[in-house]
Amino acid sequence: MEHSEKYEVVKDYYERHLWTAARVRRAVTCRWITAEECAEILGE
Repeated sequence: MEHSEKYEVVKDYYERHLWTAARVRRAVTCRWITAEECAEILGE
């Protein structure tokens, strides 16, 4: 599966605890990542 352009950035920020889960979810509304990618990053 090919990820969105910003997927790795969002994932990295979340894994390094720079972003909260809420911020990752907000990246979906900003169209940085898809809802499916958000769930993947958050392990949901």
